[in-house]
Amino acid sequence: MVTREAVLADIRQQVVEGGARHIAFGDPDFFNGPTHAIRIVEALAAEFPGVTYDVTIKVENLLRHRELLPGLARTGCAFVTSAVESLDDGVLSLLEKGHTRADFYEAVALCRAANLALAPTFVAFTPWTTVASYREMLTAIAELGLVENVAPVQLALRLLVTAGSRLLELDGVRAAVTAWDAASLTHRWSHTDPAVDALVARLLRVVDEAGKAGWTGRRRSDAWPRRRGWPPRISPCWPRARRCRI
Repeated sequence: MVTREAVLADIRQQVVEGGARHIAFGDPDFFNGPTHAIRIVEALAAEFPGVTYDVTIKVENLLRHRELLPGLARTGCAFVTSAVESLDDGVLSLLEKGHTRADFYEAVALCRAANLALAPTFVAFTPWTTVASYREMLTAIAELGLVENVAPVQLALRLLVTAGSRLLELDGVRAAVTAWDAASLTHRWSHTDPAVDALVARLLRVVDEAGKAGWTGRRRSDAWPRRRGWPPRISPCWPRARRCRI
């Protein structure tokens, strides 16, 4: 663990010398050392009150350390990224994520109550995804008021199976694997339902075309159901942001 003084020195250099107005903490889970983490952001807010930051926190730790969430909002946390991956409890169990769909829903409520924007990430397509389950995931994201918090590409990502991955121990993955891709160092896989693979290909084209056109999702968001009490919007590109590890 990096000392608080070292982290703050790094932040100070980025803000004072580099002109950063936003700090992206690069730790896989900011709450692995919650007390240490909170002391750092409190010091950051005290010294640079106009500088915002973002962190990544597991769903299980959002629940475990719920009492710390208001402190994140108070010290300038712009948003919290959390690897939700799926809303199907069966898939979550197979991926050993350590949380359930209900846990994610609770995390959304906790972050909203603390005035924190939650940015969930997903692996939308796995060997167990169906067209119906994908549609249900989109509906849930809309009903939770998270449309603007989910990057469009997150809705088109496929499960990545790397060399030696424990995913290869799963029957569903082994059955789906078709070839080894030496260029990407990953196993290619195909879904048993061609309609699912066709949907992925179509979505990737849409995301690519939208990205080239500069679309971030906001221009289409008014077509989705809206709910009161949404968290602050997430900017897709923070000006002069810098990464920092604790």
